[in-house]
Amino acid sequence: MIENGLSRKVINARINRVRRAFKWGVEHELVAPGVLQGLRSVAPLKQGRSEARETSRVTPVSQAHIEAVTARVTRPVKTMIELQLVTGMRPGEVVLMRTCDIDMSGKIWEYRPGSHKTEHHGIKRIIFLGPRAQETVRPFLKTDLTAYMFSPRDAVLDARKKLEPKRGRSKRTLRIRGYRRCPSDRYTRGSYQTAIYKACLKAEIPAWGPNRLRHNAATFLRKEFGLDAARVILGHTSAAVTEIYAEMDRKKAAEIMGVVG
Repeated sequence: MIENGLSRKVINARINRVRRAFKWGVEHELVAPGVLQGLRSVAPLKQGRSEARETSRVTPVSQAHIEAVTARVTRPVKTMIELQLVTGMRPGEVVLMRTCDIDMSGKIWEYRPGSHKTEHHGIKRIIFLGPRAQETVRPFLKTDLTAYMFSPRDAVLDARKKLEPKRGRSKRTLRIRGYRRCPSDRYTRGSYQTAIYKACLKAEIPAWGPNRLRHNAATFLRKEFGLDAARVILGHTSAAVTEIYAEMDRKKAAEIMGVVG
């Protein structure tokens, strides 16, 4: 894997996948427990102590690149990007939003995803939607409470409405270029990311993924409200994880040291 140019983190992730496969085998009495114990004794590759390629640190997306993408994506994708920036939610959480999952009884709405990254640890995830997030999401609330709010199907209908006056065709006969099959009723993390990648290509900017938007939110929250507040809003159980996402405000640190000495 090193010779094939894979990064250290990818290699460690693949080795862990092998361990999980053998763990399943031991659980179902298909593999001797000693084999799994031997696999667990293999240490992961450590930074600076192997020949594996190191990846660059993930950083927030620049505002210029965000604006370049939002100008070239569909209305649902643009809204999901804006929601991530405001709330710091994960891509997998924003694509699953349904009206029935949002408690709108209070001044601050509460969104409880039907599925999230840490649910298997018994951790409850609540995402608070303030006035900006509410204004962003309001046009996508649906009368069918169980329907997904952000749908490629809705994006196609929006495109049809724009083309109908120009082409003078009915909704039944009009075809949208690029859609050879019926669009899905919701975005997945993969299709959401693909939509952003395609917009990056059109804008001729470096490609970035939706998970990097959490870095933008984390950096802002940590700077304005502190590490603990950022940890709670992002749904992290450890402040150390939040530090990975949040870029330190080095400019402020430099200003303080300029005064202190």
